[in-house]
Amino acid sequence: MIALLLAMQTMAIDWAKLPPLSYRVPPQVAPAMNAYVARQVTSPRCALPKANKDSGALALDIAVLVDADGQVRAAIPRAIQCPVIEQYAAGLVTSFARNNIAAGAASDGWFRTSITFTWHQ
Repeated sequence: MIALLLAMQTMAIDWAKLPPLSYRVPPQVAPAMNAYVARQVTSPRCALPKANKDSGALALDIAVLVDADGQVRAAIPRAIQCPVIEQYAAGLVTSFARNNIAAGAASDGWFRTSITFTWHQ
């Protein structure tokens, strides 16, 4: 399992070939989550392009490894030049998917999902 995770992190992920992760109940991004991302976007730790910072929205893709029991084993965010937000999004997706993957929709493999944060300037 660890070798698979390391291999996945070092090779390019073909996002288009990953099947979508299906939730039983679609996750909702809470206002506090959006506010946290908005603060991070303006911090010196994020090297996002100015256009992304000014847009008021940010979408991230996440590759999710699901085991045969439907449990999330790993979540790898697509790089956006802001590790704080990347890891935050991966953690949220892991939490959103816990006991929330549609029955029979995802098991024993890699899937993709995305999360979108919005804020007002």
